[in-house]
Amino acid sequence: MNRRAILAAVAAAAAGLLGATGSHAQQAYPNKPIRLVVPYPAGGGADGLARLIGSKMADKLGQSVVIENKPGANTMLASSEVARQPADGYTLLYVASSFTINPSLYKVPYDTERAFAPVAMVAEVPLIIIRNQKASYNTLADLIKAAKAKPGQINYASYGQGSPAHLGGELLESMADVDMTHIPYKGSAPALNDLLGGQVEVAFSSIEPALQLIRSNRVHPIAVMTSKRIAALPNVPAVAETYPGFEAIGWNGIVAPAGTPAPIVSRLNQVINEAVKSPEVQQAYAKQGVEADPMTPDAFGKLMKDEIVKWGEVVKKAGVKVE
Repeated sequence: MNRRAILAAVAAAAAGLLGATGSHAQQAYPNKPIRLVVPYPAGGGADGLARLIGSKMADKLGQSVVIENKPGANTMLASSEVARQPADGYTLLYVASSFTINPSLYKVPYDTERAFAPVAMVAEVPLIIIRNQKASYNTLADLIKAAKAKPGQINYASYGQGSPAHLGGELLESMADVDMTHIPYKGSAPALNDLLGGQVEVAFSSIEPALQLIRSNRVHPIAVMTSKRIAALPNVPAVAETYPGFEAIGWNGIVAPAGTPAPIVSRLNQVINEAVKSPEVQQAYAKQGVEADPMTPDAFGKLMKDEIVKWGEVVKKAGVKVE
């Protein structure tokens, strides 16, 4: 064998060894604990779901999933940190629908679409329109009729300026051609406290805190803001039944830094979807009114892109500003 042939054989062997090593590295994933960064304080609804899914992921992956709460800057602090991490599957970001609203409201320090790789949808968190027991709006038609009769005089509360519930209210105003006044609160608790106290008659709320009040007959559900009725409240109509095409949902999901290898993303997606379908998670979802909607990474990525466009248009048309 001449020198050139020997060098070619050595190069081929080295390439094969490297390929096998790379393949083995991906097959061995994960071989150390995974960080799941949650941009919300411990104890909240998103944090609870993240911990539940994280524990199920750990069981299936054979490695710890460490929850790291990192609230701040309207979730952008955590997002910025994860965007800078190695794309190796060992640092993940727990995201909610505000992730796709923020680009329309703030100067985010990253490119939301390009800095992250979609991994999996964790849950769909329905939004709902409710009223206190003193108000007279039994149906969505009643509410819209009153809003048309008294432009700007019907107030509705939400859990925050620029929140999915607020933007859902702006979308409804646009589609129904009415003018209502939004009253933003810093969280669901103060908004619902004022609803119960009569300071506001109507609230656009996330499902979990509202469901507790509905089940105890302290508030009356008017309509869910999902595209169809939900399992937790099958007798409550969807806004889309009156205004076809209307949909405003909250959702939770998981993303990774852009460039994370496709086999790792696929493995994580499989594990998260299996976790979501587990009896324990399904039971927790049913209790909270949350719904499972497992997706492929591509489908989840499309959802996020569509939401960025949709809410960007709503923000621009309504002139929504944040402090």
